[in-house]
Amino acid sequence: MHVMHLIHGSRRLTVAAVLFDMDGTLVDSDAAVDRSWLAWSKEYDVDPALPLAIAPGHPAADTIARILLDADPETIAESAARQLALEYEDLADIAATDGAHELIAALDERGVPWAVVTSADERLAKLRLAAAGISPRILITTDDVAAGKPDPAGYLRAAELLGVAPGNCLVVEDTEPGVAAGRGAGATVAALKGVPGDLGIDGLRRITDAIVP
Repeated sequence: MHVMHLIHGSRRLTVAAVLFDMDGTLVDSDAAVDRSWLAWSKEYDVDPALPLAIAPGHPAADTIARILLDADPETIAESAARQLALEYEDLADIAATDGAHELIAALDERGVPWAVVTSADERLAKLRLAAAGISPRILITTDDVAAGKPDPAGYLRAAELLGVAPGNCLVVEDTEPGVAAGRGAGATVAALKGVPGDLGIDGLRRITDAIVP
């Protein structure tokens, strides 16, 4: 098994696989996500501040269940389907995040496996990854697990498919639910955007720069 070594501050890490979140981590989709929730809020007469505060890192159905408190499961499912439909249609400015392609190339060059674990469903994940020019061999979506983030199931499944112990994985995340999922799986978590994690990074280039030759 190929591994890589990272130097981050005073820490030296041995990493056998990297598990990436998608939205806001590998794929710059923040504006599209916000637009879809704003449109959904208007349709459902909801204060848009609610989903914008709750949604990051969570599957759409989980977010909606926390907003439409009196709704039955069927209504929540229909509402989540509508929200996803809005996201499917909005790919105008989707792109890879800064440094994403360079980090992936560095991992591939070293033979270190990587996967994407997202709170999106399979259709949306494939649309956004294609728009960003990213093709993971392993993609875990909400269609593949019984519970989304912060449940660790997605990261555990990705590690299993890569044949790597979760404790030897580096998870890269940008939300608190995602960090909780990575830590729950037993991985070391590199966190973006000032979110508390095991390693704080200000961009994916920080990981590439930390790789020991």
